[in-house]
This record gives sequence, C-alpha cells and structure tokens, in this order.
Amino acid sequence: MDLLFDLTVGLPLLPLRALVKIAEVIQDQAEMELHHPAAVRRQLEDLEEARRSGEISEEEERQAMTEILERMVTQPGLPRGAPAPYDGEEE
Repeated sequence: MDLLFDLTVGLPLLPLRALVKIAEVIQDQAEMELHHPAAVRRQLEDLEEARRSGEISEEEERQAMTEILERMVTQPGLPRGAPAPYDGEEE
C-alpha cells in the first residue's frame, strides 16, 4: 500500500525535487568560488589596479577591501562576525 502511495504522490514531485537538488548544488558551487582564496586574491588585485588607475578613491578601495576580506573569513550559515569553528589545524 505504501508503494502505491509513493508512486501516486512521490512520482509527480520527482522533477521538483531534482530541480531543488540542482539549485542546491549550484548554490554550493557559487559559495565555494566566492570564498576561494584565488578568487579573493584576484578581486583584491583588481581593486588595487582600479585604485592605481584612479577609477576609485582610497576610501572606496578601503571599504571594498573590507567587504572582500569579511566575505572570505565569514562562512555561510554562520551569523556575520561569528568566528569559524576550530578545525584542529594550526596555521
């Protein structure tokens, strides 16, 4: 009886569940790229170049740099400013 119920109710929802799973994978990938050290370094280099070329002011550079660095150290799912959990490794 449970199989019949699963087939009649669960099967029509299968495409929706797959879509949600795909969205979760895309979100995880985007967050990983956002916090990746190479991406952060590239953003900081672009910011420095924009400052040198006069596209942005020193204050704008400082504000953008602060935002980039905060985004790097803040993990998704933690409240803003909360320390990252200790993983047992020394830096």
